[in-house]
Amino acid sequence: MITKLDHPPYTIDPNVHARFDERKTILARRSWEASADFYGQPLHQNAPHVIATNRRGYSRLEYARLRAAWTVHDHFGGAFAWDALDAPDPVAQELGRYRPESPAQISAQVKETARMYGAALVGICELDRRWVYSHDREGNPIDIPPEYRYAVVMAIAMDAEAILRSPTYPAAVATGIGYSRMAFATGCLAEFIRSLGYKAIPMGNDTSLSIPLAIDAGLGELGRSGLLVTPQYGPCVRLCKVFTDLPLEPDPPIEFGITRFCKACNRCSGNCPADAISTEREPSYQVACRSNNHGILRWAVNVEKCYSFWLENGASCANCMRMCPFTRRALRAS
Repeated sequence: MITKLDHPPYTIDPNVHARFDERKTILARRSWEASADFYGQPLHQNAPHVIATNRRGYSRLEYARLRAAWTVHDHFGGAFAWDALDAPDPVAQELGRYRPESPAQISAQVKETARMYGAALVGICELDRRWVYSHDREGNPIDIPPEYRYAVVMAIAMDAEAILRSPTYPAAVATGIGYSRMAFATGCLAEFIRSLGYKAIPMGNDTSLSIPLAIDAGLGELGRSGLLVTPQYGPCVRLCKVFTDLPLEPDPPIEFGITRFCKACNRCSGNCPADAISTEREPSYQVACRSNNHGILRWAVNVEKCYSFWLENGASCANCMRMCPFTRRALRAS
């Protein structure tokens, strides 16, 4: 049963917690942390050796598919641009700024538009600046102007059938397609909001943490795997978001028993080839590696171990998604 809440279902220690630095994320650390085992190692460097084993799911053809799946994400630079992508539209300028009837009315229209652009789920929250990165990957401080009061958070559904083949390459294809659809959806939604005469900052995994904002926007809860778990798709989604000054109506956070369920389940941790997911019954404030932030009550994931397995595999892994009962439940319901 889904229960609407008046506050998000997570616990923060304000004496310890601080805004996270994007340079501490695992994919950023590989480019600058010379002491790390994974320093300078591209994700797919081991793929030729893996393909040569002739194992099912690791063919040359499937590798080409997974690389091509990232095309829109990697080459549509405007998807995450803070500024408008083109000269001002003269028609939009003549029409002037759109004046919504109410925050509820325009929120419904924003959600409908986001779904047109490929979002499976859409939620809105007031922007909690604790979730904005303190610095970007280049070390530049991130300062979101105060007029950006709202975040529109979108979940892009992934191909659950392909995810069930993790850690082979077809699952990595689904991941790449998810990211490319993120880029399309967030770039288009930002331009839609700008065309109405308002400001928009689109983003994928950059600029801010995605999962806490998705929780704030009522899309799901945090699971043992460190992933957002949604009632509709389980963890089998990718997240993107748009910050805006368009006056919107926030959605309430929800709770549907994920923490209680994860305490007893352990399928993701028991089937993680990297042994990266905690098997402790209770969540805690302990961190598993330096890519975890302090001051958050949860099961911390050792993403260093996770990425090390990715390198060995020659591609990303999604076993935690594959083994989650909520992924399988969503697949049965589809």
